[in-house]
Amino acid sequence: MGLCGLMLAGCAAPSPESLAANDPFEQFNRASLRRNAKIDKYIVIPTVEAYFSLVPEDGRRGVHNFLGNLALPTIFLNDMMQGEVSRAGKSMWRLTVNSTVGLGGFLDPASKMGIPGHGEDFGQTLAVWGMGEGPYLILPLLGPSNPRDAAGLVVDAVIDPTNQIGFKQHIWWSGTRQFFTLLDLKGQTYQTIQGIQRSSVDYYSSLRSLYRQIRNEQIRNGRKKGEDLPDF
Repeated sequence: MGLCGLMLAGCAAPSPESLAANDPFEQFNRASLRRNAKIDKYIVIPTVEAYFSLVPEDGRRGVHNFLGNLALPTIFLNDMMQGEVSRAGKSMWRLTVNSTVGLGGFLDPASKMGIPGHGEDFGQTLAVWGMGEGPYLILPLLGPSNPRDAAGLVVDAVIDPTNQIGFKQHIWWSGTRQFFTLLDLKGQTYQTIQGIQRSSVDYYSSLRSLYRQIRNEQIRNGRKKGEDLPDF
């Protein structure tokens, strides 16, 4: 309720420009972006810097591979729900190879065998099913999103087989996994985000545009604009 109240207060009178950009919550979103920037500055970035200092590159690559391997069951399910049978097969092969030969996923022999990885989530699945993205949102800590993608995050958490661990153990498992997932993501994107901030007249608008471009590309799975998505 508090979050809804803040959103209503922050966007009581959206500008014509905000409405044209499908961003009626722009005032709230800009405030959320500033809060996220403070969290990044005082907590996230120092943690990322410590991580890079304490963990060698090979170790960080292993963590990245392991997290990617954990996501493969959910990616496989979304591939299947989108009718992407070929991509689903690659996801299953990657899971099989990297979980065994790759020592639980810390190594990535599947890529060397010509089975590259790809991402997939339920937000993309909803888009393939025809659901619109809805208004642009900046989520606390997580950053750019929209109602469709935010709902997708919840569904992915529900269908993820690794979240079927017992309750007490799951709290520690989920917390540790999410911490390293965020750490890994921030470590990979930090320099890119810094470059956008330095080169943008309006960082907020640039970030909004970039997010939508990336999501549209992910939804199309590399297909050119105008090519058909899987038919349901």
